[in-house]
Amino acid sequence: MFYPDEIVEQVRESNNIVDVIGSYVRLQKRGGSYVGLCPFHNEKTPSFSVSPDKQLYHCFGCGAGGNVFTFVMEYENMSFQEAIVNLADRAGIVLPQVQESEEDKKKRSRKQVILDVNRLAANYYYHRLQSEDGAQARRYLDERKLSQETRVHFGLGCSSKYSNELYRFLKSMDYTDEVLKDSGLIVYDEKYGAHDRFWNRVMFPIMDINSRVIGFGGRVMGDAKPKYLNSPETIIFDKSRNLYGLNYARISRKPYLIICEGYMDVIAMHQAGFTNAVASLGTAFTEQHAQLLKRYAQDVRLAYDSDEAGIRAAQRAIPMLKKAGISARVIHMEPYKDPDEFIKNLGSGEFQKRIDDAESGFMFEISLLEKRYKLSDPEGRASFIKAAAKKLLEFPQELERNVYIESISSRYGLDSDGLSKMVNSFGAALSPEQIDEMSEKTEPVFNETAADTKGKAEKENVIAVSQKLLLTYMIEDPTLFEKYKDEISADDFQDPLFHRAASMAFREYAETGRVTPARIVGSFEEADEQKVIASLFTTKLPNGDDPLTREKTISDVVRNIREYRKNQLLKSSMTMDQIMDAYKAIKKGKK
Repeated sequence: MFYPDEIVEQVRESNNIVDVIGSYVRLQKRGGSYVGLCPFHNEKTPSFSVSPDKQLYHCFGCGAGGNVFTFVMEYENMSFQEAIVNLADRAGIVLPQVQESEEDKKKRSRKQVILDVNRLAANYYYHRLQSEDGAQARRYLDERKLSQETRVHFGLGCSSKYSNELYRFLKSMDYTDEVLKDSGLIVYDEKYGAHDRFWNRVMFPIMDINSRVIGFGGRVMGDAKPKYLNSPETIIFDKSRNLYGLNYARISRKPYLIICEGYMDVIAMHQAGFTNAVASLGTAFTEQHAQLLKRYAQDVRLAYDSDEAGIRAAQRAIPMLKKAGISARVIHMEPYKDPDEFIKNLGSGEFQKRIDDAESGFMFEISLLEKRYKLSDPEGRASFIKAAAKKLLEFPQELERNVYIESISSRYGLDSDGLSKMVNSFGAALSPEQIDEMSEKTEPVFNETAADTKGKAEKENVIAVSQKLLLTYMIEDPTLFEKYKDEISADDFQDPLFHRAASMAFREYAETGRVTPARIVGSFEEADEQKVIASLFTTKLPNGDDPLTREKTISDVVRNIREYRKNQLLKSSMTMDQIMDAYKAIKKGKK
């Protein structure tokens, strides 16, 4: 269902953000805002602020922010449309019946049918495990030391040793062959006809974040191959966008998530009290998985198997997590292979110690790099040091880079000053393009040797800060739109996000004489964009209590932006006459 903007705005205005968030988080009034402990990350000192005037929230710790829709979507893991329905119901608003296209209606209907089929199959497998026919599967689960409570919690079951029992059951429920084929539960073969995909297996229902069954994993009874079999991709199941156990891990409220290799590791860890464990679904870890994790945690611990395949998996995952802005650490489980085996032998207390002592992702990569060289040989040791120095170039900020220089020097008995000089030497030989390739951040990699790059970055950073600061001032005090209307326009905000927010703010002020921050935030679809814009509207302004200093700050910011705009014109491909006309317009305050 898609609702018109006026309905969306009515629902938003009918749900005071303080009341809504206050039903989830304990808030205390502080000045003109309300503060509390952030529900999206672990903290002891409140950094979560809710503004009743702007109808926005913002966490100064983890950066979470947005309007009332954003909060409900993030906290309840709902889609935007689901959040509208939820908040409309809360406010007693009867939503209109919105006309759907036949194609959308058919697609939504088919999804629901497949969900119903999966739910029925999960119940079938579950009850079969409890029956006489489930004895072999129960023995396997007994051997794995899984309690009855754990089996119920994860909805474990088993499939028949005959290859068409589920098919006959679902057909008796009047589902067509076309639907059963689309569900992925039934396979159609020209020679053998329709038969169950899963038979003679212990069954693991795979659930989405809302605990709806979207697929299955099956572990074979005996020595048949493949040992593990998973549902294929369907209209409701995308392996690269779901993680096993995330429906439970997301509400664990722990400051980090643990990534394992398989179902049994997740289940064993949850049983041992580590309810923040998840696993990918029979596929390698992907960038989509990293983006999914980012919604729930800023830190992860990798608990992959300690064999060669597990080490490679961790090595692949670390760069993806880093790219998504997630800090990764590696849990070492030697002498055991996996978390399940470790916990059975040493217990959950010892495993917690291993979690606490987890190695940083970067140092783990350095330890793998070390294995390529013979450190007892002078030439091999020298080659390793050079390789480590080049890898340190990945850190764009000098302070963070120096921390790891000290760590590597301490671990391998190196002179930290010497290693630092080597890193700087390698950095000086890199072009700005190569530096950009090594890091997506805008900061220069080397303060000492990339002076030109640094100067350019600093200048652009000043302009970005000026644009953000001016927009924040204008949102805080809409009279500035009138005061500077002949000097500043939305075109002066070069950053795409700032430009879009500024365009909406200028337009709304021109039409109504006011600006509604919550409405502007709601116009951005991506959660990361909403966070940026929410922070724009909730930043504590400098010199806010001193009118004279504040006025001078605003005047300086306006001047910086105008000068930058002039310089950009001179670098453009416009003709000299066009540049002069544009320059005169800027000088007169006209755009």
